[in-house]
Amino acid sequence: MVAFNLTSKNDKQSSSKLADKSFAERIIYWTIVLTPLWWLLGIQTIIYPLISAFLLVIGFRLDKLIKDSLPICNWAWVGMILAALWTNIIGLESIGFQPLKTAATFFTLFKGYFMIFACMTLPFWHRIRVQHITRAISWMAVSYLITLGIQLLILFAIGYQEPLLPPLARLIPGEKVSLMVKFATIRAFFGIPLPRAVLYTPDPPILGVCGLLCFFICLGETNQKLRKFAMLGSLVSLIISHSRLGWVCFPLVWLIIYCFRSGLARQAYLWVVSLTSLFAAVLSLSIQDLIALPIATFNSGRPESSKDREFIVNATIDAWKESPWIGWGFMEKTASWGNGEFVLPLGTFSSYAKVLYIHGVFGFIFFIFALISTLCSFWQPAIKGNIICQRAFSSLVALYLLLHATNLTWMAIYFWFFFIWLGAILSELKQQNINITKWEQLSQ
Repeated sequence: MVAFNLTSKNDKQSSSKLADKSFAERIIYWTIVLTPLWWLLGIQTIIYPLISAFLLVIGFRLDKLIKDSLPICNWAWVGMILAALWTNIIGLESIGFQPLKTAATFFTLFKGYFMIFACMTLPFWHRIRVQHITRAISWMAVSYLITLGIQLLILFAIGYQEPLLPPLARLIPGEKVSLMVKFATIRAFFGIPLPRAVLYTPDPPILGVCGLLCFFICLGETNQKLRKFAMLGSLVSLIISHSRLGWVCFPLVWLIIYCFRSGLARQAYLWVVSLTSLFAAVLSLSIQDLIALPIATFNSGRPESSKDREFIVNATIDAWKESPWIGWGFMEKTASWGNGEFVLPLGTFSSYAKVLYIHGVFGFIFFIFALISTLCSFWQPAIKGNIICQRAFSSLVALYLLLHATNLTWMAIYFWFFFIWLGAILSELKQQNINITKWEQLSQ
């Protein structure tokens, strides 16, 4: 197997350093590496938030929390958790706290915003180093490549495309769609039938998000052979997901990284506005027309999907307007089209529309503050030339754009490792600043 022959002599020194793992690092490392196993068992939606909550609880120390304060972005996610909880309770109270609806709403909060906070906080309460997380994600990305090869072989040799429900998934209450093992299928893309896969996720766009994030995380892998295979697995996953927005965001991340390294980051907005105006003037088009042309081409890739998403998002916004300040508190209403042939809950697409719909303007303010504060945490180090912070900042920009097309609380569980990676970066930055301060004090 390719995945087990990637260690070279040049990487023995870095591998020996990686061998010394803390308890939390071992738990997280093997949880990430064994992603294919959790997928086949159908327990992904439970194991990731439980692991993060378990490590958060055993790492909690009141004196540590008081002495070593967390970054603002971590507290911003706490604010989002409390805002979501408050609006959830108000909404559920209006229907008498129905058991199934209440359990589903609180579990969504647990595996969404709470898990994000927990993952970003763990590196501050445990020894979790960036390189260990990167190594685990690299192996997982290699498994993307292997699993996809098996699925394509099954597709073209046998023609099997029906999903399977894993054994343990049958024991988990609630909907089963996100727990099913789905195989590669043939789907039309720009009118051409091409293979499309979801791998360890329930929906192809989520695979596109995972592939994009994994690619830029794996750039930091020190083992050269492993890095190449991991980047290939991430890139192939992004391509076969048919995620149009993911494809657009991929070069955008490279562009942002280039702006940091060329010193153009501070003037980036000026360049964007100037170039846009220049192209519009040369082509004798208005700004609106210039934007409309690529959007029309973008939507033509899968026109039915684009129309469905637009319909659901518009219906979600209309429902939000009925309760604009605190929202509805939970996902209840649905929208149907095609003479009732298609029915989807409001808030299915676009995280921004969903937050407005469920948590209102009140929750939306906390949500935007959490996103912006997380992004800003990496700005100064990125400007100063920190390569890994440049990748983190650029990946976050791409993720925020992708949130327009997919629900964060639904898909976050499938790239939970990304938030641990972010937290580990911030934790190491904080430790570096402490060491610099101590050195300055000793040198005086």
